[in-house]
Amino acid sequence: MLIYLFHFSNPLFFFKRCPSYIEPQNLTSVSEFFLMGLSDDPELQPLLFGLFLSMYLVTVLGNLLIILAVSSDSHLHIPMYFLLSNLSLADIGFTSTTVPKMIMDIQTQSRVISYVGCLTQMSFFMLFGCLDSLLLAVMAYDRFVAICHPLHYLIIMNPRLCGLLVLASFLISLLVSQMHNSIVLQLTYFKDVEISHFFCDPSQLLNLACSDTFINNIVMYFVGAISGFLPISGIFFSYYKIVSSILRVPSTGGRYKAFSTCGSHLSVVCLFYGTGLGVYLSSAVSLSPRKDAVASVVYTVVTPMLNPFIYSLRNRDIKRAMWRLFSKTI
Repeated sequence: MLIYLFHFSNPLFFFKRCPSYIEPQNLTSVSEFFLMGLSDDPELQPLLFGLFLSMYLVTVLGNLLIILAVSSDSHLHIPMYFLLSNLSLADIGFTSTTVPKMIMDIQTQSRVISYVGCLTQMSFFMLFGCLDSLLLAVMAYDRFVAICHPLHYLIIMNPRLCGLLVLASFLISLLVSQMHNSIVLQLTYFKDVEISHFFCDPSQLLNLACSDTFINNIVMYFVGAISGFLPISGIFFSYYKIVSSILRVPSTGGRYKAFSTCGSHLSVVCLFYGTGLGVYLSSAVSLSPRKDAVASVVYTVVTPMLNPFIYSLRNRDIKRAMWRLFSKTI
């Protein structure tokens, strides 16, 4: 979501008027778009198919293992792992929004997506992307309570509050997604039907629009603030308090033990927002939309795939739960 916050912050990005030499296509006559994909080289298609199919399977299986491990082990029925299982579920949804369609397009050699299908894909992409961002902010708050108020942790982060935080994150994400869709549905003209991406990228689709509406711009700034700025601010504030609290611990061992509980979450946050920022910077210096699409693979596919590895490799409780889960199935 961070990359869309950066895109939306550019006042030249929104809804440009079509140049006089382009004949805009009325929305009523546009029934489908064409996804340009990652490459036109026929020899690369089998490689791309195998690569993304394997990455998708690893992502889904890895995140499912996290969910099963947390749900099957009573020792992990605490707020931290409840939020982690919801993050894994959101990661599955985030990846499943784009990758299966791309795999199918490579296999069938068809890059057509209907107008309704494009809006649906974009809606779910925004939903799960925003949900990822908000859940990371909620998890940062969970770590803040655990370190700064350890004696009251289970009282503050009670099951009711955890459920409400997850529900609120979902409802806010749904609101953001529908607000985004309502803006796109108001577009009347497109200057092209070719999307230079492997999915209906919101920034690419809006860049094809030929309208100029001030109110739409304001709404999109609001959407960008909710989905990007507020979660980032919450994460920074939580870690500011965490670091301040850890620095007051007298022993070095105590500081390390306190901060180690945040290691996995901090790694995921850096990966999620770092890749988004990297894609934005690469798109800013690159004039090729195809290269932007290749760069966006990092945060749409690679990041959700790596999250289970980060939590399983850096967390002894998750590793123990997975071993117990495997021993039950064997």
